[in-house]
Amino acid sequence: MKFTHRNTYSRQATVSTADTEVTPSDSVEDFLRTLSDKVWITIVWDDPINLMSYVTHVFMVVFGYSRAKSHELMLKVHNEGKAVVSSGTREEMEHDVAMLHEYGLWATLQKSE
Repeated sequence: MKFTHRNTYSRQATVSTADTEVTPSDSVEDFLRTLSDKVWITIVWDDPINLMSYVTHVFMVVFGYSRAKSHELMLKVHNEGKAVVSSGTREEMEHDVAMLHEYGLWATLQKSE
């Protein structure tokens, strides 16, 4: 779907009076909105319940990470109390958190700094 942009309506000043085809993704506001949507992270927190081998297994199943990467993330959770395990749009991170909750892990999402 393409829109024809004419200078009759614009939030920004333009110099050209020629008709220009603009796709919605060409909008600066849309680009910035998309960019800000992609800076969410999922954090897994250490808990006294789940075994380290189980947490490693969950990372492999939920994210498709290799055993080595899953083990590394699990150790970070265990040693530092938390680890960022994924990043993306808010909707994607909400899904990741829900999946981790289904496996009994303590996970939250937040906007990346």
